[in-house]
Amino acid sequence: MTHGTEAPSAWVQRWSHLVPAGGSVLDVACGHGRHMRWLAQRGHAVTGIDRSAEAIGAVAGLGRAIEADIENGPWPLEGETFDAVVVTNYLWRPLLARTVASVAPGGVLIYETFAVGNETVGKPSRPDFLLRQGELLQVVTGLQVVAFEDGFSANPDRFVQRVAAVRKHTKPVDPPKRFLLSGAE
Repeated sequence: MTHGTEAPSAWVQRWSHLVPAGGSVLDVACGHGRHMRWLAQRGHAVTGIDRSAEAIGAVAGLGRAIEADIENGPWPLEGETFDAVVVTNYLWRPLLARTVASVAPGGVLIYETFAVGNETVGKPSRPDFLLRQGELLQVVTGLQVVAFEDGFSANPDRFVQRVAAVRKHTKPVDPPKRFLLSGAE
């Protein structure tokens, strides 16, 4: 398969119905855009961020494409939120809280990456790039978990953690209504 023609993750496909219709989507470490492409085809405004100039060149026509080293430089989307944040096959722990904070009210986080145990079947094998048991559940504080998986996945053989979690809408409190009672002044 050539870059950009890989099928989107089955996890992303399974939970993308939670993205509000026409909603904005951020794909963190988007690579050559398999998820951006798939979500754009479903009517979503997509933003991809990656440090690879080649990858960003490949996704430039799909939506907003941002070349940035998010591990060593500033977060280029400060203050922005999205109706969905998608992350697959990527882990940089210092960005986990920022990733969760990028989910707008009513939005969804769809995250899937390698977990401890993967070192027994292939790469990545460094602990820095493998989630500890249940780690994604600890990260999504403030979101409502819709689905979570942690374990072995075959074809290809790998250990993964996956979460789909929604940020509930926060409704502003309306001020109390005042009524004029008949006969009252």
